[in-house]
Amino acid sequence: MRLACNIRRPAECATSVHEILQPKDVSGKGAGNSTRGRVRSPEELVMGQKVNPIGFRLGVNRDWRARWYASPQELPAFLHSDLEIRSYVKKKLQFAAVSKIVMERAWNSIRVTIHTARPGIVIGRKGAEIEKMTEEISKMAQGKQIKIDIQEIKAPELDAQLVAENVALQIERRIAYRRAMKKAVQTAMDFGAQGIRLRCSGRLNGAEISRSEWYREGKVPLHTLRTGIDYGFAEANTVYGKIGVKCWMCKKEEAATEPAGPNLPPPPPLVPEEV
Repeated sequence: MRLACNIRRPAECATSVHEILQPKDVSGKGAGNSTRGRVRSPEELVMGQKVNPIGFRLGVNRDWRARWYASPQELPAFLHSDLEIRSYVKKKLQFAAVSKIVMERAWNSIRVTIHTARPGIVIGRKGAEIEKMTEEISKMAQGKQIKIDIQEIKAPELDAQLVAENVALQIERRIAYRRAMKKAVQTAMDFGAQGIRLRCSGRLNGAEISRSEWYREGKVPLHTLRTGIDYGFAEANTVYGKIGVKCWMCKKEEAATEPAGPNLPPPPPLVPEEV
């Protein structure tokens, strides 16, 4: 197995922004007399910024996680209500492997769809946990009718959010980050992923200077819109600060099944005409 690895430290950057902004002396007569050097504005130096792969593919092969419309007067209240409900569900089900939460609003009702790898923890014994959550969410939504649906994730090893949270949890438990990242990469590839990329940033191993390290295997085409790239982000709260974990996952493209037509009898065989 070949893993691509990259280690980046701020101290290793040979050229600073001041050196780029300062015009070079080409003629040897001093920087002020140089005609070839040109002062570049900071706006021209900003390039190579990453975009969220899920937001980049909205409307192509991704769907929104908040499916409702509101008037300009109701939008702030609905938005803050959604954020509060998501925060509550994520905090209450922090050990239930929740990947994403989809919110749908009707006239006086809210449907909350929870995608989880452990539906038994969400439901609880005889549905006790889900009833408590329904009551709490109804209080947050000013007494609206709440409907909670649970969607089970069949392969959590191929979900980018769950992979990132798993690596962050291992880092919090003082497991070596390199070991956790390599194991997650190998597991995802064994379960049939086309490619995966993991990136950890922060004070790795408690170092004084923060750095970033990443591992990649397979293909992760971020610019190809028709390729479904899953993205996840998680944070590990360690003694020496936060460590961010990002995961990009490239899954196999699902072949579109053509609708079957009506079962028609085969045509009769052609009989050659007699001359």
